[in-house]
Amino acid sequence: MCWVYAPAAPLSVTDGNMASMTTSQAEDKQEPQTTKEGLAEEEDISMSRSDSGSGDDSLDGLSKQVPIPRCPLTPSLSPRKRTTSQSKTEPPLLRTNKRTIYTAGRPPWYNVTGTTFKEAFVIGLCGGSASGKTTVANKIIEALDVPWVVLLSMDSFYKVLNKENQELAAKNEYNFDHPDAFDFELLVTVLRKLKKGKSIKVPVYDFTSHCRRKEWKTVYGANVVIFEGILAFANKELLKLLDMKVFVDTDSDIRLVRRLKRDITQRGRDISGVIKQYNKFVKPSFEQYIEPTVQVADIVVPRGGENFVALDLIVQHVHSQLEKREITVRSALASAHQDQPLPQTLSVIGNTPQVRGLHTIIRNKETNRDEFIFYSKRLMRLLIEHALSFLPLKPVLVETPQGAIYEGKRLSGKRITGVSILRAGETMEQALMAVCKDIRLGKILIQTNHDTGEPELHYLRLPKDVSEDYVILMDSTVSTGAAALMAVRVLLDHDVPEDKIFLLSLLMAEMGVHSVAYAFPKVRIITTAVDKDVNDQFHIIPGIGNFGDRYFGTDAPSDWYESDDGMEC
Repeated sequence: MCWVYAPAAPLSVTDGNMASMTTSQAEDKQEPQTTKEGLAEEEDISMSRSDSGSGDDSLDGLSKQVPIPRCPLTPSLSPRKRTTSQSKTEPPLLRTNKRTIYTAGRPPWYNVTGTTFKEAFVIGLCGGSASGKTTVANKIIEALDVPWVVLLSMDSFYKVLNKENQELAAKNEYNFDHPDAFDFELLVTVLRKLKKGKSIKVPVYDFTSHCRRKEWKTVYGANVVIFEGILAFANKELLKLLDMKVFVDTDSDIRLVRRLKRDITQRGRDISGVIKQYNKFVKPSFEQYIEPTVQVADIVVPRGGENFVALDLIVQHVHSQLEKREITVRSALASAHQDQPLPQTLSVIGNTPQVRGLHTIIRNKETNRDEFIFYSKRLMRLLIEHALSFLPLKPVLVETPQGAIYEGKRLSGKRITGVSILRAGETMEQALMAVCKDIRLGKILIQTNHDTGEPELHYLRLPKDVSEDYVILMDSTVSTGAAALMAVRVLLDHDVPEDKIFLLSLLMAEMGVHSVAYAFPKVRIITTAVDKDVNDQFHIIPGIGNFGDRYFGTDAPSDWYESDDGMEC
């Protein structure tokens, strides 16, 4: 454990190596949040993950004795005008002493087998009520300048009060600072799933009615999870999930003033009730349950958000963890599964004269855009109809208008959801809606980082309870399978069973088929044609060209990978 104080001028310390970062003020929030789009289902969602506490990830890396450069978190420098969201006016970069990491999209968090290779790096922030934990958390997020960070508050996990306890709470006679006030079982379950990269639902606690709101927040994955709460270190199972433990130490008088202001303005309480509750419950609980946990902390931060040296120390360590997350997927896919037979999970629509004729038209580089769109849509319709034949059906008896009984079939399941890989996969939605009435739709935007050549997740919108559905995943073309691999991984992280996912594409390369089938052997792969080769730029040969540009009438630079926008990836 190390104590970190903020000096008036730069000096040498043995606690760590400071990195140059920038930050700005951030308002305290009580609900779980992410720095980009970690919103509820049927809303935009961002994601990612980082290292867990292995030997290389320990705090030993902070023990190098180096001089501290001038700290950009100190008040002597003007902070940039930015919020916790990714800046729109500045490049989405994370700069370190050794390299520049592009963070606008989430890079792969899994290997070629489709399994998660690193867990999220979890920082636990503990301290007394109104000690500034959320302020510290938001300043760390600002300084990290990474969009894939989740802030999870322990306040969301208060137990729902029964009628008797609600009456006590109304009289300020209920102890909200006691361990029994929290639902630790739910908290540990949620944080464990979040650390593993799964989609999780977080309760939203109403401090006025002392109950949970009907709608819970959905948060999906992170590179870094910052978990803050007054009793963040009070549970043994919870401690096992924390890779870095920070105790925020603030003077009790300051904490009391902050609590008065917060509870009166934000929680509708009167001053006498707040003081009564503080003296009867808050102060004794701090001395009995919270203050002793400082012994398990890795870093103690006096004065909370004003301790800029401590914040930089924490940020530097998190950066070192993020740098260790780099992985190459696309090149590994290109060299894997060569000369293997096509998998049994692949179904290619019959090469009838009609299908052959449609391919002849859309593969022809001289075909104009109107004809390309018209005949592509015809092929999509045939593909969708073929794919629906693989859905499980159950026998059903119906009575005809003539009074006779007909033995028929009906979908054996709740419903079907279509998910398109943007941009080109979206072109298949009309064909799906034409044959599936009232179908729900989701979207995933995956684009190639042109500096690394790797796919990156930028945007996600999935319907509620998608885990209960059969999911038709649509992309126009699949070359290496990198984007399809990422999209399937996203669905699995949202608890969609692997055998309920159907990957549909107008054209696939053998490499892409093998990549998806090897990683996810239960996913059904359905296409109208499979081409054998992929060139060194990952373009399908003979291929169909840049499907998205030909369909939408746009032009892409010649050096772009066709994996962008759901094209040949």
